[in-house]
Amino acid sequence: MAYDKSIAAFEEAYKVIPGGVDSPVRAFNGVEGTPPFIERGEGGYLYDIDGNRYIDYVQSWGPLIFGHCDADIEASVIDAVKRGLSFGAPTNVETELAAEIVALFESIDKVRFVSSGTEAVMSAIRLARGFTGRDNILKFTGCYHGHSDSLLVQAGSGLATFGAPSSPGVPADLTKHTLLATYNDMASVEKCFEDANGEIACVIIEPIAGNMGLVPADESFLEGLRTLCDAHGTLLIFDEVMSGFRASLKGAQGITQVKPDMVTLGKVIGAGMPVGAFGARAEIMAHLSPEGPVYQAGTLSGNPVAMTAGLTSLRKLKSNPAIYVDLGKKAKKLVEGFKKAADAVNVPMVTDVRGSMFGFFFSDKPVKNFADAMENDQKMFAKFHKGMLDRGVYLACSSFEAGFISAATTDEMIEESIKAAYETLAEIAS
Repeated sequence: MAYDKSIAAFEEAYKVIPGGVDSPVRAFNGVEGTPPFIERGEGGYLYDIDGNRYIDYVQSWGPLIFGHCDADIEASVIDAVKRGLSFGAPTNVETELAAEIVALFESIDKVRFVSSGTEAVMSAIRLARGFTGRDNILKFTGCYHGHSDSLLVQAGSGLATFGAPSSPGVPADLTKHTLLATYNDMASVEKCFEDANGEIACVIIEPIAGNMGLVPADESFLEGLRTLCDAHGTLLIFDEVMSGFRASLKGAQGITQVKPDMVTLGKVIGAGMPVGAFGARAEIMAHLSPEGPVYQAGTLSGNPVAMTAGLTSLRKLKSNPAIYVDLGKKAKKLVEGFKKAADAVNVPMVTDVRGSMFGFFFSDKPVKNFADAMENDQKMFAKFHKGMLDRGVYLACSSFEAGFISAATTDEMIEESIKAAYETLAEIAS
C-alpha cells in the first residue's frame, strides 16, 4: 500500500500539534510505519486519504459497536443537530439515557453524565473520597483510568507501594495517596490495606482490563476485592468505560457475580460522540452537588447530540441482545485464526475474548497482569501490525490495547483478516 499522502499529512500535523497527534498512541510509536490519516469510515471499514481501505478492528477504540455511519444513529444525530448543538440546560434525552443505564445496572440508582472517561473516573474518585472521608485510593498496575493527576502513577517493586508520578507536571503530593497493587494478585491488595491501615476510600479496577491488552480479572480476585472492601468500608469502583456494553449488554457485570459500589462508563454510551458517566446507589450519589457537598460540573455534560447518539445505540442493543452472541463468535473466530496462523510458523501466541472485545499476545504463557503483558514480544507485534496494515487490516497500534468487533464486521472480513495473518506471519518467519 502507498502512504504518501498520510506521510505528508503527518509531517504537516507535526508542525502545529505536539507529536502530530491529539492522543499519544495514535503516533504509531509502538509499531512500524506512519499512521494513516483517515478520511472516512463506512460500516466495518476505514478509508485513508491515500485511498487505502482497511478492515477496522479499532472502531474508534470501542464506541462504534454498530460500525461506522450506522443509519439509525446517524439519522438521530442529524435530527438532534437540527435542534441545536448545545444548550447548557437540562433536556429530556439526558433523563431517557440515564433511565436506560439505571435499568440495566443493578449497582446504579443514579448516574451523572460528563464529557469523557477521564472526567468520569476523576469525578467518581472525588465522590468516593467525599463519601468516605478518606484520601487514599488503590489502583492496579496496567489499568488505565484516564490522565487525571492522581491516576498517572507508575509501579514500584511489583507489590503494593505508594505511587510516584509517571509524568512530569504531576506533583508527588497529588499521587502520594494513590496505592498500587498487582492485577489478579490478592496478596498485593492486602498489603496495600495493611500499609494504609485500612483507610482507603476506594479500589478502582477495570474488571476486564483493555489497556494492557485484553486481560480479564479472575472471578475469585473480584470476589476477594468485594470482601476486603466490605470489611474496611471501602468503595469498589468498576471502570467500565471500555467494557460497558462491549463485553455484554451489562458489561463485565453481565459476566461476573460481583457487584461494585460505583461504575464509570463511556464509549458505547456515546456511540462515537464524546461522553462519559459515573453512577452508584442513591446513598452515594446524594453526596454529589447540588444534592450534596461534593462538587462536579461541566458545560457540555449531557450534550444533547451525544445523549441522542448514545440513546439510539443503547436502545438498539437492548432490542437485540442476541447481537452479543454473534459478536462473540466472530471475535473467537478471528483470534483462533490468528492463533492457528502463529502455530503454523511456530510463533507463540495467547488469545482471549470477552463479548465483542478481543486480545492477543505474542507470548508463550497466559497473561494475568501487567508484568506478564510486558513480557509479550513487542517487536514481533510491531512487525505483525505493519504486515497486517499493508494487507488492509487495521489493528490497534499497540500490543497493550484490546481490539473490537462491530456488528458491521462480516464473516468475509474475518476470513480476509485470517488470510492476512497467515501471510504476514509467514513473511516474518522467513
